[in-house]
Amino acid sequence: MGLRAPFHFLLLLLRRPGGPFRGLASEGPREALPVIRIPQPLKLRREARARGGPAPRVSVPRPGPLLIAARRPEFSQPLRFTVGRWERAPLASRGWKHRRSRGDHFSIERTHRLVPALPVGAGAVEDEAVAEEEESGTGSAFAALGLQPRVLDALCQAMPSVVRPTWVQRRAIPPLLSGHHLLCAAETGSGKTLSYLLPLLQRLLRRPRLTTGPAPRGLVLVPSRELSEQVRAVAGSLGQGLELCVREIGGGRGMGSVKSQLSKEPLADLLVATPGALWKALKRQLVSLGQLCFLVLDEADTLLDESFLELVEYILSKSPIAENREELEDPFNPRAQLVLVGATFPEGVGELLSKVTDLGNLTTITSPRLHCVMPHVRQRFLRLKGSEKVTELIQALKHRGEDNPGSSGAILVFCNSSSTVNWLGYILDDHKIPHLRLQGQMPATMRAGIFQSFQNGTKDILLCTDIASRGLDSTRVELVINYDFPPTLQDYIHRAGRVGRVGSEVLGSVLSFVTHRWDVDLVQKIELAARRRRSLPGIKTFVKEPLPPIEFTPDLASDTENVGISN
Repeated sequence: MGLRAPFHFLLLLLRRPGGPFRGLASEGPREALPVIRIPQPLKLRREARARGGPAPRVSVPRPGPLLIAARRPEFSQPLRFTVGRWERAPLASRGWKHRRSRGDHFSIERTHRLVPALPVGAGAVEDEAVAEEEESGTGSAFAALGLQPRVLDALCQAMPSVVRPTWVQRRAIPPLLSGHHLLCAAETGSGKTLSYLLPLLQRLLRRPRLTTGPAPRGLVLVPSRELSEQVRAVAGSLGQGLELCVREIGGGRGMGSVKSQLSKEPLADLLVATPGALWKALKRQLVSLGQLCFLVLDEADTLLDESFLELVEYILSKSPIAENREELEDPFNPRAQLVLVGATFPEGVGELLSKVTDLGNLTTITSPRLHCVMPHVRQRFLRLKGSEKVTELIQALKHRGEDNPGSSGAILVFCNSSSTVNWLGYILDDHKIPHLRLQGQMPATMRAGIFQSFQNGTKDILLCTDIASRGLDSTRVELVINYDFPPTLQDYIHRAGRVGRVGSEVLGSVLSFVTHRWDVDLVQKIELAARRRRSLPGIKTFVKEPLPPIEFTPDLASDTENVGISN
């Protein structure tokens, strides 16, 4: 203590203004002392208070809207920022394979506030004739694509709300009218059904019927009974104004019903069928495909899958597909125009098509938004234990429509198996939640009309398998819940495409429950694609060069247990 006292006394003398060493203390640079700065908003308020005026409003810079909103803010990504292709992204789902990640969540936010009819960046109409037609207001924009007035009148009567063609329709209608074989790959809900129905029905008007038996001049092949009913309804409404008869056959109804539909007067000009039902009709010679003007494979990615591939090969072998455009115009030996429509395509499609036509005559149309995360749909991912999914589902269903009180609140709940659909149905019954169920193991009489009842608003909740994810129109759906995370990225694309479709009144959102380690792998691919603003990886979109030819046997074993026949 005695040693420290003189030192402290010396410091006090140096600090005193009138001390003996004041001259020495003022000479030379002083040691820098810490500076306490006043925040700018507080400083402005104090200056304004001193002047007696109102305090000015201070604008504090904000991070702006988010592209990725994570529970942990350090993993959120602003909308104005994009992760580079080779840059390592800080994924919010990177640690989701660990059990401690349960309860974590993140969402891919909306970047567009409208359901787009045209792709991002394609707002300018490229075709000058279409632009002039829209600006003048003297006719329909469809007229500039080459459609006849009779077809336009039928479209106006059947669908008065359709006044402007979508991007897919602008690209698909002209080459189909010109007689090109077409492969159209576009995102779900982009208007692909009208893109092939309008030009092909116009072609039917130019080709007369040459036979009196059940030989349709047009064929649309679809993978499910529900989709066949939907396509038949759209084509039938258009056919009424064109005096064309549209028939539909699906599996599970017995051959008596199929025979009745094919022989009913007037005979079908356009036939909508599932592969199993048409295969059995061809085997029993109830129908002939010799007079086909066109053949459409709708949802071709599903039809060319293993469950339907053998049936589709047999149907193609019985169809007179044109080798070139000249054969399409031959009045004495007519040939069929081939159209493939879908969101993804398997690798073997080139090999299959090379057996029936020249791939050089195939026109390919690919949407710029194909396989991309939809920018107008909010997609939320929630990491849960398997035992927690039921509780989260009940909460989501009971609080539906709270964000939009005047909305319909229609919800699709997807499961990976029929047994899960039935089990969840019993749980919803216990909670007094009205719903419908749709799964592939139901009898045909039970499945008939279930999705139509859901569309009509009989019930607002539909428990279903992936049978409802392909092609079905779901413009009133506002929320898709993946109770079971889909097994592939293709399935996720189709499920998420049930909301935010062309014609939807609301943007919609997707909620996915993530429980398994293999689910996390897919979630990380989706999140990375969203952060980089790129398409989802590993999905084929183009027809590859055909493989070396193999022996093609058109005859199939008449085994009714084939997995595709029941559809």
